[in-house]
Formats: sequence, structure tokens, C-alpha cells
Amino acid sequence: MRDDMLSSILSELNGTSADIEASAVISIDGLMIASMLPQGMDEDRVGAMSAAMLSLGGRTADELGRGELEQVLIKADDGFVLMTNAGKDAVVTVMAKPKAKLGLIFLDVKRAADNIEQIL
Repeated sequence: MRDDMLSSILSELNGTSADIEASAVISIDGLMIASMLPQGMDEDRVGAMSAAMLSLGGRTADELGRGELEQVLIKADDGFVLMTNAGKDAVVTVMAKPKAKLGLIFLDVKRAADNIEQIL
């Protein structure tokens, strides 16, 4: 039942914007909890990379006196990767197109993360 609820939230998130290409709920250890990834995308790699970036982002925020990490945003030639905390034990990772409207995506991801936190 929990898996169905998480999948439903991710499906709704992916449907809110044509700019969102993929999404996943990942434990802070890098284990995939739920995902809506394109065929051929390696879940284990997405989980591991998300965990590594969260660890580095958290350490950076702490060392530079910025407080507790909320989000990590990566901009690359072929799009964005956004990671947002979903409670203390999980993160929502979203991949978006290069011309994505980030303000709307931030809002949608925050809502999804809040719903996921309640389930987990």
C-alpha cells in the first residue's frame, strides 16, 4: 500500500509539468524507495548519485554556516537535477528539461516531498 501511494505521488508529480522527465524517492543511504524513471535509466546509479550529492551538499551547508540542507540543484547542458528532502530519511530527486520553469517545479516538488514525508 505504501509503495502504491508513493508511486501515485510520483506519477502526479511527473504529470504536473511536461518539463519533468523523471522522479524518484530515495533513502538518504541511496536506496531506491519508489521511482518513475525512463526505461534504461539505472535506479541504482540514480540512488547512489543522489546520496553522494546530498552528503556533499549537507557537509557544504554545514561547513559554510548555512544551516540544514533543504535542496540541491544541478544545472547541466541537458537539464536539471533537483533533490529536495522528504523528511529526515528520504529525498525526492527530479530530472527536468533544460528550459524548465524551475519556480513551478520547486513548488510542485515541495508539495510532493511534504506528502511523501507523511507517508514515510
